[in-house]
Amino acid sequence: MKDIAVYGAGSYGQEIACLIKKINLCNKSSEDKWNFIGFFDDAEKLHGEDLGYGKIVGGINLLNSWKSPLSIVIAIANVCVIKNIVNHIINPAILFPNIIDPDTSFKEAASFRIGKGNIIGEGCRFSPKVSIGDFNIIVNDSVFGHDVSVGDFNVFFPEVRLSGCVIVENCNLFGVRTAVLQGFKIGSNVRIASGSFIMNDALDDYLYQGNPARKLKL
Repeated sequence: MKDIAVYGAGSYGQEIACLIKKINLCNKSSEDKWNFIGFFDDAEKLHGEDLGYGKIVGGINLLNSWKSPLSIVIAIANVCVIKNIVNHIINPAILFPNIIDPDTSFKEAASFRIGKGNIIGEGCRFSPKVSIGDFNIIVNDSVFGHDVSVGDFNVFFPEVRLSGCVIVENCNLFGVRTAVLQGFKIGSNVRIASGSFIMNDALDDYLYQGNPARKLKL
């Protein structure tokens, strides 16, 4: 068994602790199971607290002094915070696995490409030739069409729909039940409000809201 911990002790971090338990129940071989050691969090006053799913063992300083190999899942649905945490983890013993719900569906798994440090939640579906970079969070019931390309540090809240040939760059946030129509590009540092439909390319550093979505200043 390999040691694993969740960075972020909030509600979403506790969900990911449950997901790790679910993965263990689905894996028959002990070599494929995770040994969950608890949570890391920057709130020092919480260190040592038991959340019911595991203890908060410490913060970034303890993580950077950890001696043995340890896999870390960053379960904080904020693109800037995720990037900041990754930049401050300098310990070569720390690994960043992909945590994928066993109920994820792939139309053609052989053409699916994925980097490191990603989380994919329950009920997500991927068409052929989807490519995903590093440190993305894709929450439950999202659907990615064929030939979709996703960069790094993006957060997709539940029920996002990306049509075929959509390109997503870096550090974007997709609200609940947002959709991007076929062939359009989402730049970097874009925020898409819940329920919005993107029917044009989305430019860097803007908020998009509505159906069809309108460009607003962040």
